[in-house]
Amino acid sequence: MDKDYTCEDWGDQAEWTQIKVTVKLPLLDDAVAVMNMISNYLQIEDYSDIDLKTCYGDLIDESILNADKTVASVSVYLPADGGVNDTVTFLRERFDTLKIEASISISGVNEEDWANSWKAYYKPIRIGERIVIVPAWEKYEPLENDIVVRMDPGMAFGTGTHETTRLVIGLLEKYVTPGVKVLDVGCGSGILAICASKLGAGNCKAYDIDPVAVKVARENIKDSGLDNVTCDVSDLLRQVDIEEAPYGIVCANIVADIIIRMTPDVGALMDDRSVILASGIIVERSEDVVARFEKNGFRIVERVEENGWCTLAVMKA
Repeated sequence: MDKDYTCEDWGDQAEWTQIKVTVKLPLLDDAVAVMNMISNYLQIEDYSDIDLKTCYGDLIDESILNADKTVASVSVYLPADGGVNDTVTFLRERFDTLKIEASISISGVNEEDWANSWKAYYKPIRIGERIVIVPAWEKYEPLENDIVVRMDPGMAFGTGTHETTRLVIGLLEKYVTPGVKVLDVGCGSGILAICASKLGAGNCKAYDIDPVAVKVARENIKDSGLDNVTCDVSDLLRQVDIEEAPYGIVCANIVADIIIRMTPDVGALMDDRSVILASGIIVERSEDVVARFEKNGFRIVERVEENGWCTLAVMKA
């Protein structure tokens, strides 16, 4: 492994530490899987499929267009005193074990810089047939029948650009029925619960283990003017509102290992008509997730894939 440690803009004002791993493009999914062991909230830089303009014609920042498209990076952000040395040591050992050549860099970043750095390439994006995710700071003229979801994900996962989020939203268009109760475990920016509400769902409960994500989700829910969506802190299903059960739809856009962990417990929150939309699964791990569901009395009713990511629609057998 190429151990390239650098420190940029390291100073007393840094509030967060960015740990950035850069690999050859074919190894990106492997790098993401390793980084997910540290946090579910990652920043991925993959410019290999960037065209000269987005689907809405807005030019992308020139520095992004000129970026090296043979490599990709994935970053995690930790509090400045959040055990950075131990994390780097863990990553080094893991990548060495997997024989993955990776360059690791460390930099101190100000919270405001972090929250704004990715905005250059976050533009309106259409998902499925009706949903259009629009950044809070962008102008967009909706077409007839558009359902516009305005988002400012801040430091939480969920802009709508990642395959895992797009796949779940596409399935929400299919499975949301009027008034259905929705549970979103690991909600990030709150994007899935907000989309479900706008598609006609009833009470939507969103949870995340990260207080920063919960704060961001609550702000997005408030800005969306929705009174049927709430967000709270929970470690998987431990603090979930069981009085609302059964939930008609359970969203879990997390990672394969976490979905496997929660599978034995999620059935108690469902009835025979409920569906789980499980995402964040790399294709190579999908059979492990399927086997776990089937072992716990579930059946796979639908499977969709995009760019090496898999999302499953699952019901009780």
